[in-house]
Amino acid sequence: MKSLFLGMAAGAAFCVAAAVPLVEANAVTASPFAALVGRWSGAGMIGYKASPPEKIKCRATYLMADAQDEVKQTIRCATAGGNVEIVSNVKEASGKLTGHWKETIRNFEGDLTGDVTPKGFRVVVKSADVTANMDIVVNGSMQAVEIQFVNSETLLGMTLAMTKG
Repeated sequence: MKSLFLGMAAGAAFCVAAAVPLVEANAVTASPFAALVGRWSGAGMIGYKASPPEKIKCRATYLMADAQDEVKQTIRCATAGGNVEIVSNVKEASGKLTGHWKETIRNFEGDLTGDVTPKGFRVVVKSADVTANMDIVVNGSMQAVEIQFVNSETLLGMTLAMTKG
């Protein structure tokens, strides 16, 4: 059961992390996805309502589309309770984010919407099973992700720090 919830949590986190703008929101010529291209790895914690939190480790790969307004992300995460793999596509237009994600092991998916902020962005991730609010902050080659689950009966939240390289 925890592995299913891990999948929802990681799906929420990493679809959104794929959209993190790494340049100022008012920069007109650069894609907000340019600095994401490449491989990232990191660790954090996921919190449950009825059991102790677990450590989580993740690896992510980001590829930018030719038009530079879209990024494709693949992420793999693991805890003691199980594994998850997510593929997502995120588009940016005038500081607004839209996208879709799919967890490929358990075959569930959802959509995301969000806004570019001065330090990263704020997003809402929704699927049939979970809604989550997320804040993502970027500083150089570091990403910090914080998730608060809104309607989950089992999940509290998740924090993750990822480094490029």
